[in-house]
Amino acid sequence: MQRTTLSFANLHQHGALFSNMLRARHRTFIEGMHWELPTADGMEFDQYDTAQSRWVCVHAGDRVLAGVRLTPTTARCGVYSYMVRDAQRGLLDSIPANLLDDTAPIADHIWDANRLFVAEGVATDIRHEVQLSLMGHMVRSARELGASTLIGLLPIAVPRLGRRLGIDMEPAGPLMKFGGVAHRCYFVSMASKMH
Repeated sequence: MQRTTLSFANLHQHGALFSNMLRARHRTFIEGMHWELPTADGMEFDQYDTAQSRWVCVHAGDRVLAGVRLTPTTARCGVYSYMVRDAQRGLLDSIPANLLDDTAPIADHIWDANRLFVAEGVATDIRHEVQLSLMGHMVRSARELGASTLIGLLPIAVPRLGRRLGIDMEPAGPLMKFGGVAHRCYFVSMASKMH
């Protein structure tokens, strides 16, 4: 099992990994959860898949097992910033504007974590290991990018995984369902765990 953080600067070093990650997102979010998202050639993408973002992948060669996208809360691309903030601003029809209890933050040390998934077909006997690997590498990558906090609209099962790794996650908004899966915004504090 390998862990890679992709960026526009290193995509050329990783062959088909980026496009395979977008295909895995398509299978997870469009085919599996029936979310209405942009798609082309069997790949799911949106306005946040820009050079400002990073994509954390757990993979076996070119086969993507899990992934998550990290976007700085200072990001700007046209009218868009980052997913949680843009939803709060009413720019996203598919996510209610009341997803946060407070105003969405904008700060160099806070990054948005979204599109977290474990690919369909990951064997049950390694699924937990894949989840923990993804969470651990997400935190390491975010720290390397200068983040001490993540904010994300995540499945409610994620905090339980975080606790196993010593990651503090605090609810930041109400419970919501997307594709039949309960989600909530969380602040993921990494400051106390940084070494």
